[in-house]
Amino acid sequence: MTRQDLDRLLRHLVTLGALAVLLVPAARGTSTLFGWLPLWLLGMPLVAWWSLHGCPLPRPALRLPRRRRAQARRLARRG
Repeated sequence: MTRQDLDRLLRHLVTLGALAVLLVPAARGTSTLFGWLPLWLLGMPLVAWWSLHGCPLPRPALRLPRRRRAQARRLARRG
C-alpha cells in the first residue's frame, strides 16, 4: 500500500467517522468492549492521518517566542 493509498483511506475513515458521530446517536456513547466510541471513530483516524503527514505543528505555534528563565544569582558574602 502506497502512502497516497493510505492517505486516501484515512481521509475516508475520518469522513465516515465524523458522519457516524454526527448522525448516529449511539456512536456518541460508550461500549463495554471498545470504550468511548468517538475516540475510535474519529480521534484515532485523525491521529493516524496527522502522523502520516509527519505531525506538523500549526504555523502560529511555531512562531511563539520562547521565554528564558531568570538565572539565579549568588549573593555576595560579607566578611
